[in-house]
Amino acid sequence: MLNTDPTHSHTYDAHGNMTCCSLEEKIYARTEAQLKSEAHHDHSDEHGEAAWWQQYLPVAASLVLLLSAVAFDNWLKPDWFSGWLRVVWYVAAYLPVALPVMREAVAALRKGAFFTEFTLMTVATLGAFFIGEYSEGVAVMIFYAIGELFQQAAVNRAKRSIKALLDVRPDTVNVLRGTKTFTVSPGEVLPGEFIQVRPGEKVALDGTLASETASFNTAALTGESKPDTKTKGETVLAGMINLNTVAEVRVTSLFKDSKLSRILELVQDATARKSQTQLFISRFAKIYTPVVFFLAVAITALPFFFVEKYVFADWLYRGLVFLVISCPCALVISIPLGYFGGIGLASRNGILFKGSNFLDVMSQVNTVVMDKTGTLTKGVFKVQKVDTAPGISPGKLVETAAALESKSTHPVALAVVEFFGKDKIMLPVSAVEEIAGHGIRGKVAGDDVLAGNLKLMQKFGIATPPEVAEIVETFVLLAINGQYAGCITIADEPKDDAKQAVADLHGMGIQTVMLSGDKSSVVQKVAAALGIDRAFGDLLPEGKVEKVQALKSENRRLAFVGDGVNDAPVVALADAGIAMGGLGSDATIETADIVIQNDQPSKIASAVKIGKLTRRIVWQNIGLAMAVKIAVLALGAGGVATLWEAVFADVGVALLAILNAVRIQEMSFSTPT
Repeated sequence: MLNTDPTHSHTYDAHGNMTCCSLEEKIYARTEAQLKSEAHHDHSDEHGEAAWWQQYLPVAASLVLLLSAVAFDNWLKPDWFSGWLRVVWYVAAYLPVALPVMREAVAALRKGAFFTEFTLMTVATLGAFFIGEYSEGVAVMIFYAIGELFQQAAVNRAKRSIKALLDVRPDTVNVLRGTKTFTVSPGEVLPGEFIQVRPGEKVALDGTLASETASFNTAALTGESKPDTKTKGETVLAGMINLNTVAEVRVTSLFKDSKLSRILELVQDATARKSQTQLFISRFAKIYTPVVFFLAVAITALPFFFVEKYVFADWLYRGLVFLVISCPCALVISIPLGYFGGIGLASRNGILFKGSNFLDVMSQVNTVVMDKTGTLTKGVFKVQKVDTAPGISPGKLVETAAALESKSTHPVALAVVEFFGKDKIMLPVSAVEEIAGHGIRGKVAGDDVLAGNLKLMQKFGIATPPEVAEIVETFVLLAINGQYAGCITIADEPKDDAKQAVADLHGMGIQTVMLSGDKSSVVQKVAAALGIDRAFGDLLPEGKVEKVQALKSENRRLAFVGDGVNDAPVVALADAGIAMGGLGSDATIETADIVIQNDQPSKIASAVKIGKLTRRIVWQNIGLAMAVKIAVLALGAGGVATLWEAVFADVGVALLAILNAVRIQEMSFSTPT
């Protein structure tokens, strides 16, 4: 980038070498700093326009002067355009674009870093002036500057795709204190206070809904635009947009501790965690640049000892062509830009990668291991079936069971009450006794009622049908006045897109495995319904670890998908740990490598697709850049290519690579449901 920021500096190691290419620093270090400083304030108006003119005006002025000089030299040929005036004209065209590059070269030299892109461009263009090729020397610097402007535009585009996330945090919030409403900064609101969110406004802090009901747009957090209706007491998160009515929210955490703030930090920090490809290119550039510089010197000097009619200017020209085309900009710009675009695309789709290295990992995954409850199933028990004994109506059975189970807090009991209707009037209940590991007993409308498992029926000598023992799902057996009355079957439902998620993974040649602590019969039934390849139940956490280790011993590249808390050992063992529904758990955000912000398992396939897409584009750029450079380097060394061709080849391949990388940011990516 043609740098006009006086605060910009490069990083050097203990030996005085640049730790990474300048463009990479600008994309990662500088962009991250700008993102954080611009989180609440956008100064793009008058200051932005000034910076825009500082960048584009020098290039425009130099280009006008160069084009006019070329016209005077080749077509108009006025008598006055000669001698010292001609030289001054070309110098005037050269300096606006050359001085910023020279300043960067000098700054690098002071740190002991000679082999930088700035030094290459400075040496090449001054060499062209030395042998009288003024127009070509100016052209090299102008087109280099134009290429850098395109690069900066692409970086800004990538930055905006991430910065859009920051814009979901409002600058002010309406807090209720006493009988008055005050407009304050979100950072001034304490847990326990109440805030008011009007229709169309963004929720500023995490909390629970104090109003009876309200609908929110959660697209900024989950990538899904479908409204989410909340009722009193349910969790509301910063970044949600209130849709229909004034809502009051009781704040539960500080602004800096909100889920959204944590997520934004993850996205910003992700840019610093580089993939193996990026690290290789950085190391490659450190070796490549000095090698090609000395090759350029050799092309210029060595022919003196072997060529009969050695002309220094001719061989210097060949060396300069070699120097210009050797600049590794296309590689070190387009590669981090491609990964940055991949992170942005994933973020817009509700998938947070904690580093570009995990984009690479997901592109190579051949096995996805998944937890059952909360990952592939909803994690909420619901009544599936009601079977009754002769003479008992289903309505009577459910009404009686719900009345008794309303006195219990067990998830199964809550499912029965929910099925009956928790707002309905319950039958009178008395003499309630919970029997641990068995169930509950009591009097319901004067009848003696038992509700529980098979062991409870056996304990009280209640005869049950033989088919009850064959039921795979969780169930509640009921007995009324010492007689078997019926069975209520309860199960955890698969998520709506779980089957499609498994099919999508199979479509990419990825094997699916399910691990669960639930009983094996339930696990096998869910696996069969969803089409999962292998499933294992009755597993403790250490059992899951053993299964994952066995899979890894088969040289499988695997990702594990779970809640990120109970499955932390397995998440750490997997090549990539994916947290499902990361907005619900702080520990999930901390543990996982990739966070899926909603509960859709179909996003797993999306993460793989984005990883493969990013890697494919990055390697396309590497192949394009290397092929063109090798070809033009050979032509330059042989005296066939000119400086004009060298600069067009260098800038052209860089622009093509940038445009290819930018494609990631432009893609409209959707997940089948």
